[in-house]
Amino acid sequence: MNTVTRLTKTAPAAPVVQEVSPARPASLGRALAAAGGALTAASTLVAWTWTPAFPGDLTVNGWPGGLQVLTLASGLLTVLAALGAYGVRGFRWAVPAGATTALRLFALGGLAVTWFAVGAISWTLGGSINVEPGGWFAAAASVVPVVGAFLLPQDPRVPLKPRQLPSWAELLLIAAAAGAGLLVFTYGIGTEGELFAGFLITAGFAAAGLAKAGLLARLTGLTARHRTTASAATLVAAIAFPFTGSDETYMSVGVNILIFATVALGLNVVVGLAGLLDLGYVAFLGVGAYTAALVSGASASALGIHLPFWAAVLAGGLVSMLFGLLIGAPTLRVRGDYLAIVTLGFGEIFRIAVNNLDGKSGPNITGGPGGIPNIPDLSLFGFDFGATHVIAGVPLGRFANYFLLMLLVTAVVVVVFQRVGESRTGRAWVAIREDETAATAMGINSFKLKLIAFALGAALAGVAGTVQAHVSYAVVPDPYQFAGAVPPNSAFLLAAVVLGGTGTVAGPLIGAALLYLIPMKLQFMQDYQLMAFGIALILLMRFRPDGLVADRRKRMNDEAAGATA
Repeated sequence: MNTVTRLTKTAPAAPVVQEVSPARPASLGRALAAAGGALTAASTLVAWTWTPAFPGDLTVNGWPGGLQVLTLASGLLTVLAALGAYGVRGFRWAVPAGATTALRLFALGGLAVTWFAVGAISWTLGGSINVEPGGWFAAAASVVPVVGAFLLPQDPRVPLKPRQLPSWAELLLIAAAAGAGLLVFTYGIGTEGELFAGFLITAGFAAAGLAKAGLLARLTGLTARHRTTASAATLVAAIAFPFTGSDETYMSVGVNILIFATVALGLNVVVGLAGLLDLGYVAFLGVGAYTAALVSGASASALGIHLPFWAAVLAGGLVSMLFGLLIGAPTLRVRGDYLAIVTLGFGEIFRIAVNNLDGKSGPNITGGPGGIPNIPDLSLFGFDFGATHVIAGVPLGRFANYFLLMLLVTAVVVVVFQRVGESRTGRAWVAIREDETAATAMGINSFKLKLIAFALGAALAGVAGTVQAHVSYAVVPDPYQFAGAVPPNSAFLLAAVVLGGTGTVAGPLIGAALLYLIPMKLQFMQDYQLMAFGIALILLMRFRPDGLVADRRKRMNDEAAGATA
């Protein structure tokens, strides 16, 4: 018997491959982010340059100054988000919607403002030789958290459900948020040039990071549950602004921001709620200002009468409303681009008319190009707004007094906007904005409601114009045009509404503040302001098409339409 032996060739052993756990790069990323954020914050305690000639004095060791404060804030936010990503007990609340995207934004904010500071030092002082080793250390340290943040995996689709807090804790959080907002605004309004540019960079990345972390949504939910407390806290924070030690220069900026914001909120009734494109809205502000100048006892007034302030406010609002009705009645039957052209024509007609009512080309009513000067300061219940008053040991000058008065006017306009927007008329405006044909088919009188929106928006602008006339001491026709170098004008008002968020309360207020501050603060970029403004518009439309503050109702409708499709 033959035995057959079968030889089997043994295959070579496969090389052993050690799989890398996905947790390892994640752990490395969290470690780099936390350490890099701490190093970035610590780098602000050493000098970045040798001379105090650069704004903010970055020559001090042991204490941050100028742009170092912004780098410190970005570093601390990065550390906070990194600890939340680690799941450290007591820090998970900082990133309820996920840590990765928020951490990346905080880290990029620190990188951007730090490298901007190094570049600004080199450009302003004439070369990178003026950057001290501490500045280069800060620039290198700011890269580390960015690398670590991009090693982290994407956030899970289901965000962490925040733990329910007791009512007293929620109220404290609302008060703390109002105080933080006051602190940020006071710091920003007190910066100039390079410092303000760095402030914009830091604030932009920080706001985006807080939104992605879910904290802004959490705060929005708290304010919705405690609306009265949130409104009161915001008002108290705004009232406290004149008591922060800001001088009269910053108070004048604050007054003009409130005037600009109030007029933008009135335009939001027309554009945001009713969907009417008005390109001559600033003319209603001029109507209110000229009316107040004529009836408030100005030496150059053609009427020669002096009404009390409450009567001047009513006169300015009523005359502006009358103009809104007169202009709106024959023009609101057209839509879209045609309506925009008609309103643009009205704005130009108003400016040309007040220029010609000078006693030569027409009757002497408005003073022509010279306007109506010498408008006296207000006196309300014996309180002279032009004098300095000491309240709680703090001297409040003329602009501080007018700031508090304009704050009251703004609060009234906000209440009117909220009440009208939530009323039956407001819901009808939204229906007309979304689809006028469908709204008309459902029995809504679109012409009547559009005319009411036009008249109400004009009245709100006229009320703001009465205060502006007294603040500026004189009324001239130059500011009341479609576009110009200095707001408010129709183009900037419309941009404030669109950029801030149509149909919202906070959107136009934020948009107006930014559009007023940016041209005034960035004088060193005067030749490039329009280019920077265009770039900002493109970026905003790409990443925030609904504006800085999105309309919740519109967003819910869009989501519902997308789900149906």
